[in-house]
Amino acid sequence: MRFTEEELAVAKQVDLCDVAAYLGYTVKRIGRHHTLKEMDSIRIYDRSHWFRWSRQHEKGVNGGSQIDFLRVFAGMDIKEAVFWLLDFAGYQRDEPVQNIRHMVTVEKKEAVSKPFVLPQYAGSNAYLYNYLENERCIDKEVIDYFVKAGLIYEAKRYHNIVFIGTNKSGVPKFASMRGVSDRNGKAFKCDVAGNDKRYGFHLYCKDSRKLVVFEAAIDLMSYITMYRYDRASMLALGMLADAPLETFLTEHPEINTIQFCLDNDKPGRKATNELMEKYRMRGYHVKDKPPQQGCKDYNQWLQESRKQQREEIGRVI
Repeated sequence: MRFTEEELAVAKQVDLCDVAAYLGYTVKRIGRHHTLKEMDSIRIYDRSHWFRWSRQHEKGVNGGSQIDFLRVFAGMDIKEAVFWLLDFAGYQRDEPVQNIRHMVTVEKKEAVSKPFVLPQYAGSNAYLYNYLENERCIDKEVIDYFVKAGLIYEAKRYHNIVFIGTNKSGVPKFASMRGVSDRNGKAFKCDVAGNDKRYGFHLYCKDSRKLVVFEAAIDLMSYITMYRYDRASMLALGMLADAPLETFLTEHPEINTIQFCLDNDKPGRKATNELMEKYRMRGYHVKDKPPQQGCKDYNQWLQESRKQQREEIGRVI
């Protein structure tokens, strides 16, 4: 379907500060503009456009409209982002524009973050197991561990998988959701409103001084499936900013080795080089262990490995 000019205009008039706050970011004013506490290289201009100075040379991921913000930070495609913004604005087809809420106004007040409330449990994890085990090739034992630990569960609405990040005391501080139905390689991804992005989905191993860092929770679970006996703490950033890493190291000062397992794409490689240099200068022993060449991330590597194993078994039979 195509959107009308009015619908696109409404989507691009939604207050970007409100959008960022709803997604769990902490919006702060800096002079005439705004930034995000979790990513202070971002500037939000006129509450409608943004630019990320730390990625200023990377076309397509360094700024734009509200639509681009959802595309980069919520994993939506353009159509999903426009629908999301129209819904956020309370827009209904044939509804007059003047009745739309969340429009940008001169007297707009500071965005207020919503309280952090975990989505309601579905009552079973059937969709979760089917997706992670059958489509993502993650071992059932690995899924069992995280379910029993209360770190993943299936949400009642849409059966999204909820990934929880806690503080050192085990109190949930962060949660992200991922859909269980990939459409053309795309799946719904969004952080739960009100979460604290200084925390991330993680597994703590008290007997290890090594921390393995990933971009996504599913990559972390894939790594455990592939390297079951690597007894180390593991952390999924949920992004390329290192706020969750900073928090984890503060809470666990015994860590002295950081192994980065970020994606094989250009942003992932660039972030790896920057983070390795940053933490090397802080005295940590740093390692780079990207996915196998030809694979974007650890889950793709796992899926390719399983596919190869099935083919080899087929040839033997």
